[in-house]
This record gives sequence, structure tokens and C-alpha cells, in this order.
Amino acid sequence: MSELVTQLSEPLYAAFQSETFVLLSTVDEESGGPTSSAISWIYALDHSTLRFTLDHRSRLVRNIKAHPRITVTVFGEETIYAINGKAEVVQDPLDGVHFKMCCFDMKIDAVRNALFYGAQLASAPSYAKVYDHRAAELLDNQVFAAMKKA
Repeated sequence: MSELVTQLSEPLYAAFQSETFVLLSTVDEESGGPTSSAISWIYALDHSTLRFTLDHRSRLVRNIKAHPRITVTVFGEETIYAINGKAEVVQDPLDGVHFKMCCFDMKIDAVRNALFYGAQLASAPSYAKVYDHRAAELLDNQVFAAMKKA
């Protein structure tokens, strides 16, 4: 059995310093079942804390407030990591953003390689924003600046 890792490695920490996308898994407040959604407003505050922001219209906000244990799945250079922890509200609503958002910190309990044995990612997935690029950049900059002040 491998040793339990409770902090981000240096390469994983560095990956969370620029825009990336992850899968955020929560427990649905109503059904009690698992849910996963892709988010991109996330960064590593330090090696043991991830900070992320969600639009209040998202069910994820209610899910996390009801069941704060979450998993963040991130696609690394050659593997997939499942990062488990407990989320807590940092600021609600998030100051400095023109619509209602909720900012959370996730205290990391465990970082695990989630790719099946013997596999390696040939390339990390990428995404493209298909709406107004100027508006997307302005909103992303506004949200990340507010998150860093929270």
C-alpha cells in the first residue's frame, strides 16, 4: 500500500497556478447521489488548499453547503489525480464580481493517482471557450482577482 499524500506536489501546485479545468464531484443535496461538473475558476492557495468559485445559480453551491466533503479530479501531465477534502465557504457573496458567486476553500485530505494501473495519459484534455473571448477574459480576470482578495 502506498503512503497517503496529503498535499499537492510541486508540479501539481504549479498546474493550479494558471487556468485549468477540473471535475468537481459533490453529493447531490436532494437525491444523495454523486454528481460531477467541470469548473475552471480554481487555483491552489497553497500546497494544502484549493480555492474555487461557483455561480450561485449552480446546484453545486447547495450541494457543498449540505455535504462539504468533495473530490476534485484534475488531468495532469501523464495521469489523473483525485484530490479529496472538505470545502468551506470563504466569502458569500464574493466581493468584486458583478453577479452573485460563492467562494470556497477546500482543505486537502488526500491526493491520489486515479488512473488505472498500467496506463498513462498521452495528452491532457484541453478546452476552448466558445463565447465572446473578450468578455470571458474580463470575467475570468475579475473572478480570479476577487478570489485572491477573499
